[in-house]
Amino acid sequence: MKYLLLPAFAAIFLVSCSPKPGTDTASAAATTSDSATTMTDTSAMQNEHTSQNSLDWNGMYKGVLPCADCEGIETNIILNTDNTYLIQTKYLGKGETKPVEKTGSFTWNAEGNTVIFSGVENAPNQYFVGENKLIQLDLAGKKIDGKLAEKYVLTKQ
Repeated sequence: MKYLLLPAFAAIFLVSCSPKPGTDTASAAATTSDSATTMTDTSAMQNEHTSQNSLDWNGMYKGVLPCADCEGIETNIILNTDNTYLIQTKYLGKGETKPVEKTGSFTWNAEGNTVIFSGVENAPNQYFVGENKLIQLDLAGKKIDGKLAEKYVLTKQ
């Protein structure tokens, strides 16, 4: 009896796995292909999300950035939706100094996650745009690491 049940179960299994009459295997393959295309399109859409098109980046950012020969650089940056900026900096601990203002336009890097200020020379001019923050990058456009890394962050007001 045991020897008869095993072939019977194998036959039932094979019949249940074969295509049903009237089922077109080409359309089944197309459905699988369409699913793969949808997954690829979804992945591409996820890769298209950038700081530039996904975050509410315009507005005012404030903070005190590190300074080699002073107590810090009080920094305010305003990013406008027309891709213009205003940077106000004041060196702390240097007596009565007036804030220095710089205005101009900015562009986005190819990845859409960093603003680059035109007209800023001999100083960092690139900031990574995060959720409600700007992170100052070094002169080469790379993130600053080490003990002071968290000091290079301006927060949105």
